[in-house]
Amino acid sequence: MKVRPGTGFNMKIGVPREIKEQENRVAVLPSAAYLLVKQGHEVLVGQGAGTESGFQDDEYRRAGATMVYRHEEIFERADLIVKVKEPLPSEYALFRPDQIIFTYLHLAANRPLTLALVKSGVTAIAYETVEVNRRLPLLEPMSEIAGRMSIIVGGYFLAKHSGGTGVLLGGVPGVLPGNVVVIGGGSSGINAARMAAGLGADVTILEVDIERMRFLDITMHTAHTLYSNQAHILEILPRIDLLVAAVLVPGARAPRLITRDMLKLMKPGSVLVDIAIDQGGCCETSRPTTHRDPIFIEEGIIHYCVANMPGAYARTATQALTNVTTPFIELLANEGLTGALKKNPAIASGINVMGGSIRNKAVAEAHGLEYAAIGL
Repeated sequence: MKVRPGTGFNMKIGVPREIKEQENRVAVLPSAAYLLVKQGHEVLVGQGAGTESGFQDDEYRRAGATMVYRHEEIFERADLIVKVKEPLPSEYALFRPDQIIFTYLHLAANRPLTLALVKSGVTAIAYETVEVNRRLPLLEPMSEIAGRMSIIVGGYFLAKHSGGTGVLLGGVPGVLPGNVVVIGGGSSGINAARMAAGLGADVTILEVDIERMRFLDITMHTAHTLYSNQAHILEILPRIDLLVAAVLVPGARAPRLITRDMLKLMKPGSVLVDIAIDQGGCCETSRPTTHRDPIFIEEGIIHYCVANMPGAYARTATQALTNVTTPFIELLANEGLTGALKKNPAIASGINVMGGSIRNKAVAEAHGLEYAAIGL
């Protein structure tokens, strides 16, 4: 979409307030709104969208954004909707065929949203599947926060007053430290391991990629690596105090690595933090929770399965997220989808749904639905 002489704005960009429970992040900073307005776009921001992240409505007004007081109006007016978390059922009817939605989607674990996007004809681009040189740059910052946070919350719920075993992860002189096992050596996993090692815990990382294990072994001198298979998991479960599940298969449902029967091998009062819950979770007993009610107990094990963990640290998470998403937002706004794909073909990997078809193979396979490749 190009600016035509004598016309007004190039593209209308909508930034709705997040309505997911206790989701405090915002998708566009006032500074980014200012840049977009200077480039000829109209930025529509929902009232209070940035308040919980520490960015006030007046800052958006000074940046040139238009404040919108009715949530539905943003979807009605905007060509490009930029969010943080997936649309909720109350928003499904607001999609338009000529609209682009750019946000975290995690469709492999959400069949109703997948079907709603297909039915609407909207173009849905998922942050978590945009791949550049075998990296997921729009997912990495949130994975880093979730990984570091997993040790903070895991250590808290290990406290006796929280129902845990009463083990202090770092131990003290004369007392052995707690055992932390991280399944998955990706971005979330390595950040969880670093935090746990920093506290002085005994840390083991389970991974299947040999080269990744070599990297972890060289860079994390105080952590151990172990090849991830069911036999090794069964062997190690009885001595775990904190288990962090951090396995990611881009676009696909998270693999179920821990069954209910396997969970019974863990000590009662130990803690499971399932970072992969937004992709369905790595444990059979995992189910999504919220920051308001973050834990539940199954088979004596405390489960922490909050599906939007970084939302707890909304200001840090917002800044980290927008650092990486803003260049993509600018490109989509300045060039439109077709032009953006020509300038940066990596955007194609982020397109999960377009033109009434599923365009991500892993999402289609997760739901047993038809996949249609993007013709570029």
